[in-house]
Amino acid sequence: MARGKLRIHLGAAPGVGKTYAMLSEAHRRVGRGTDCVVGFVEHHGRPRTEVMLHGLEQVPRRELEYRGGVFPEMDLDAVLARRPEVALVDELAHTNVPGSRNAKRWQDVEELLAAGIDVVSTVNIQHLESLGDVVASITGVRQQETVPDEVVRRADQVELVDMTPEALRRRMAHGNVYQPDKVDAALSNYFRPGNLTALRELALLWVADRVDAYLTQYRSEHRVSRIWGSRERIVVGLTGGPEGRTLIRRGARLAEKGAGGEVLAVYIARSDGLTSASPKELALQRTLVEGLGGTFHHVVGDDIPAALLAFARGVNATQIVLGSSRRKAWQYVFGPGVGATVARESGPDLDVHIVTHGEVAKGRGLPVARGGRLGRSRRAWGWIAGVLGPPLLAALLSAVDLGLANDMLLFLALTVAAALLGGLLPALASAAVGSLLLNYFYTPPLHRWTIADPKNIVAIVIFVAVGVAVASVVDLAARRTHQAARLRAESEILSFLAGNVLRGETGLEELLERVRETFGMESAALLERASDVEPWTCAGRVGRGRPVERPDEADVDMPVGDHMALALTGRVLPAEDRRVLAAFAAQAAVVLDRRRLQEEADRARTLAEGNRIRTALLAAVSHDLRTPLAGIKAAVTSLRSEDVEWSEEDRAELLEGIEEGADRLDHLVGNLLDMSRLQTGTVTPLIREIDLDEVVPMALGGVPEGSACLDVPETLPMVAVDPGLLERAVANLVENAVKYSPSGAPVLVAASALADRVEVRVVDRGPGVPDEAKDRIFEPFQRHGDAPRGAGVGLGLAVARGFAEAMGGTLNAEDTPGGGLTMVLSLRAAAFLPEPHLTAEPERQAS
Repeated sequence: MARGKLRIHLGAAPGVGKTYAMLSEAHRRVGRGTDCVVGFVEHHGRPRTEVMLHGLEQVPRRELEYRGGVFPEMDLDAVLARRPEVALVDELAHTNVPGSRNAKRWQDVEELLAAGIDVVSTVNIQHLESLGDVVASITGVRQQETVPDEVVRRADQVELVDMTPEALRRRMAHGNVYQPDKVDAALSNYFRPGNLTALRELALLWVADRVDAYLTQYRSEHRVSRIWGSRERIVVGLTGGPEGRTLIRRGARLAEKGAGGEVLAVYIARSDGLTSASPKELALQRTLVEGLGGTFHHVVGDDIPAALLAFARGVNATQIVLGSSRRKAWQYVFGPGVGATVARESGPDLDVHIVTHGEVAKGRGLPVARGGRLGRSRRAWGWIAGVLGPPLLAALLSAVDLGLANDMLLFLALTVAAALLGGLLPALASAAVGSLLLNYFYTPPLHRWTIADPKNIVAIVIFVAVGVAVASVVDLAARRTHQAARLRAESEILSFLAGNVLRGETGLEELLERVRETFGMESAALLERASDVEPWTCAGRVGRGRPVERPDEADVDMPVGDHMALALTGRVLPAEDRRVLAAFAAQAAVVLDRRRLQEEADRARTLAEGNRIRTALLAAVSHDLRTPLAGIKAAVTSLRSEDVEWSEEDRAELLEGIEEGADRLDHLVGNLLDMSRLQTGTVTPLIREIDLDEVVPMALGGVPEGSACLDVPETLPMVAVDPGLLERAVANLVENAVKYSPSGAPVLVAASALADRVEVRVVDRGPGVPDEAKDRIFEPFQRHGDAPRGAGVGLGLAVARGFAEAMGGTLNAEDTPGGGLTMVLSLRAAAFLPEPHLTAEPERQAS
């Protein structure tokens, strides 16, 4: 069955019109004859949105009971049974009411997609999981309901529903978003112009990145090599010299001038070792570019201009920033230089900026060679000296008679020069041509190819031998220089790679991207299989090349053990590159193993925590629960005994003991169940606005009369809490304080407002707790000091803190002035509550 397609309407804030746009899309599809139903759409009492539901088939909702309330949810089974072509599912990040099949609505959507049903949904930018910290820093509140970014990124279409902050605030002021009694609070808090502008920017940038990913995929699939200047991307070419920092800053300034500009710094190392660069300088430049929001790339390429242009076109860059050449004037005889070559070959799509700096014309400090061991230009000069030099020298010597010995020395010097320039073959050519010319012009008989004097034969042989020897030494030195430079480049790459991997800074995808960039490949993938007969599976893949399912389909494959291989596509690598590739492959296997070990460790940690809880629960059942059970059993046995005639007072006392034991059991079991819910993450608060004086007095019902006094002013602002969780948390705090308070010193429960918070303080005059133990007393199954017998299993404070944090509050312990302990429960004031819990759309309270 083909998987359904997901379309998401993304907005920056509630009220921009996501649901309205989704319903408009549904009416367009129904008009075209598409079978479209409403799985779940919440109109939040907005008339215009409610009208859009008319004419659309709605699947009846499923009602679930939770904590005394009834909440409607999408009936997933009914939608699956109906099997429409398209289903509308609002509020993708919504948390389902406990008792639903899935914890999150996006999981319901995944089931619909897997069943082949297309889904149209909505979500706000602040609900994306990766943006939680950013949104919290902007609005001051962390979102409780989130959806994984990958769910939204996998959507087939993401449509931005945009509105300016001014227009949205006008819409709210007219009552088109929230009820009139909520408008003022919303406009002065969550919907401030600055907040809306920042959230709008987040939404626009996220969608722009998504569009950029679509564009890259399209260009790859259609093999578009021509640059499309859809956004400014500035590539900064680095040589590893000190001028690199100037170029990076210049590139950053250029990027700032264009919306969404990016800076990509690239250092190209030749395979024969373009690395006179200082590793320390490269590290500083990497830190600088990353600090400016750019990225650093390391690429291997023999032809520097070609590699730089290929990289720029591969990332769809629009501008290249290069530094003015550091070569001296006479060095231009070897070629025009990288900057001039890049500018000439960049074409009309790439702008090339040549930036001046303090190192101009001070010497490159880098090898002149462009390829091979000695370089093309150097070998050309060697052949010129070896082939054309001897005839020119013979022509010059024909005008002056220096004697045979001097003539041979001059020809020998020319052969040595050819060897130094071009290596072995030009030197052999010079020796051969020079020996023939010496024989013909300077050894008797002249102008004949014969040699009369045997001594001249010896001289010519020595002349050829010296030339060959010098040429061999030069060629050997060039080989060693080539090898040393290459090994140095390899060692720098491997050192950087190993450092990142050992420090755990590189994930599998990042490492594969490094492999792809280093060798200039189109794609890189790590394949594995369980055994020789099992099919290959892809553990990780990067790049835009063709997908590879088996190692033998790749241009280059590097085995890692018996059942793993690193596969690259793009070109065939020379044999000398496979040594570095083998190191990359081994590191990729290490990264993959480390990731899996981390996952196993996380699972083991979870299991260990569960085992610890179960062990503690068993200990609690075997010890703390035994005492009230024993008391109840003894009282019941006494009452049922026919041997003793109990008076009414005695019977009442025994019944009172039974009741107290049952209450203790109920309290202990309640705390155990609450702790179990907290540990498994199933506590989902139902946040609503309420006055403290409606909840706190009820929390004092479980303590003896007169053991606690209450001070909750009526003028306090309302708080945003789950009333049931708040009552249970305060009750635990008060009961704990009463246990340790001396007789005649009642516990004080006081409340006060502080900025955007409301604090509830539970003050006792007991022995107190030292500072080093204040955090430990909130851990499960912890009782400080010599707790009195029957004081419980040590869960009360842990449950109270867990409930407080579930409601977005905090619970901490402080010293009471004059002796004792004060528990400070800090809650959010409803007047400062942001959008997700105000009412209506944010994005359903009944989570």
